[in-house]
Amino acid sequence: MSTLLKLEGVQVFYGASQALFGVDLDLAEGEVLALMGRNGMGKTTTIHTLCRMLPMRYGKVWFAGQDISGWPSHRAARLGIGLVPEGRRCFPNLSVTENLIAAARPGHWTLARVQDFFPRLAERRDQSARTLSGGEQQMLAIGRALMTNPRLLVLDEATEGLAPTIRREIWAAIGALKGEGYSILLVDKALSEIKPLADRCAILARGEVVWTGPPAALDAEVEARHLGV
Repeated sequence: MSTLLKLEGVQVFYGASQALFGVDLDLAEGEVLALMGRNGMGKTTTIHTLCRMLPMRYGKVWFAGQDISGWPSHRAARLGIGLVPEGRRCFPNLSVTENLIAAARPGHWTLARVQDFFPRLAERRDQSARTLSGGEQQMLAIGRALMTNPRLLVLDEATEGLAPTIRREIWAAIGALKGEGYSILLVDKALSEIKPLADRCAILARGEVVWTGPPAALDAEVEARHLGV
């Protein structure tokens, strides 16, 4: 499989405070990579950096064979990076349909296909996003990202704070996307759900990648050292 995404020696600062210390990360076409770690270890900073929402002090980001290190976020999105951000961030005053078509680009994912994928969005098509439940807003955020027809889908804490039934629906949707061969970068703490889905895991600690490997190699010792409370 060819490499779709590659971060090389990425260092990011917030003012004088350094957040990422030379992060190296890669993701192949059609791969599901789980980015893991305790809170505050740099996962969302890494996501925002590869989506070009944060500047780097040092390092490079490559996507689809192009060096996008100096690109603005909207240009990276047009190249095929679809972000489902932490906290969903739907447009509250727009309807479900308006949210979905706001950033739509031509391709496999159309309004009708997203509504088939998430039938609840078809049922709520004319409601404003603010009236949806948290789970429905998460479906909307994923659907909105799919409407950009991305080459890489980035999910930042896609099931955080959701009821168990809705969490299962979201995980089933992610599993269906994996089954269709989509490239996915997944940030989540739900180990039991991540392990069946991920092809590889990468763990961040204090702004550095400290472990990579297949989910089967993620044993109790690694979990206790890098993921435990």
